[in-house]
Amino acid sequence: MMTIDDVDRQLLARLQEDATQSYAALGQAVGLSAGAAHERVKKLKASGVIRRTTVEVDPAALGNGVLAYVLLDTDTWMGDEPTLRALEDISAVQEAHIIAGPASVLVKVRTTTTEDLQATLRALHQVDGVTSTQTIVVLESFFERPLAVRA
Repeated sequence: MMTIDDVDRQLLARLQEDATQSYAALGQAVGLSAGAAHERVKKLKASGVIRRTTVEVDPAALGNGVLAYVLLDTDTWMGDEPTLRALEDISAVQEAHIIAGPASVLVKVRTTTTEDLQATLRALHQVDGVTSTQTIVVLESFFERPLAVRA
């Protein structure tokens, strides 16, 4: 595992704000040359600290304004490959987590309408081992923030 120092943390924080900025701008912000900033970012990617570079898109702007979290009650262990594939095959499922608590799995779902949410719930019920669901529909999101990179 790579050791992360304060400069790496500063680079990560800046990249989370805007991953399109140049290495020259990144370097200047943290007191490095463009080449040194590029090398550090390259090492962060190679070590897996930076998993991917992506663009954050407003789901509502694409018509996916219905956000729900669904708890899946199950009668079997859900951490196996077939379950993972079954959940991945449901396009409205954005995240899936095995949890400790009132259910076995927590999924994050985004749909266009509540009717689409209902269809997604039906699809979740078809996953082997799922016995019931509990759904929490989000009315408004105050904020979502990226992972805090602390020194």
